[in-house]
Amino acid sequence: MRDNLSSLGHVKERMKMPTIYIDADACPVKAEAEEIASRHQLRLVIVSNGGIRPSANPLVELVIVSEGADMADKYIADQAHEGDIVITGDIPLAAKVLGNGAAAIRHNGDIFTSANIGGQLATRDLMADIRAADPFLVQSGRKGGNAAFSAKDRSRFRNALEAEIRKAQSLGLG
Repeated sequence: MRDNLSSLGHVKERMKMPTIYIDADACPVKAEAEEIASRHQLRLVIVSNGGIRPSANPLVELVIVSEGADMADKYIADQAHEGDIVITGDIPLAAKVLGNGAAAIRHNGDIFTSANIGGQLATRDLMADIRAADPFLVQSGRKGGNAAFSAKDRSRFRNALEAEIRKAQSLGLG
């Protein structure tokens, strides 16, 4: 019986827990992510260009990257691997971390997957081309934009993050 308990402990030691990474600039769900990470005793890495107050929580690490285009994205893409979870609204970053085997969640709880990321990248590029080709849109200052972030979005995010953590833990990933 003792040998069984001993080997069970070794299995648990080999299972790496997921790390949660947040692309933190303009992220409305940092507090929710910290609360959920703390409940699961998971490491949370908040990556930003600056201007974010450090957390006193020992599970939370704040990484300030140098200023520059997509430096936070580059850091996260280099660090996130199989079993990790990335919270971002950045579609190209989501594509990169999915390629590394990590999960990616939008702030509103939408899950990026290998099945939907190609279409999202194509739509993003198409919309950028449309904006660039419409001088009236640029000159008038009109913006399309998304609907305001709601309590429902916040709830969907919490549920999605919980589900991704359970999935990573059940597969022994992370």
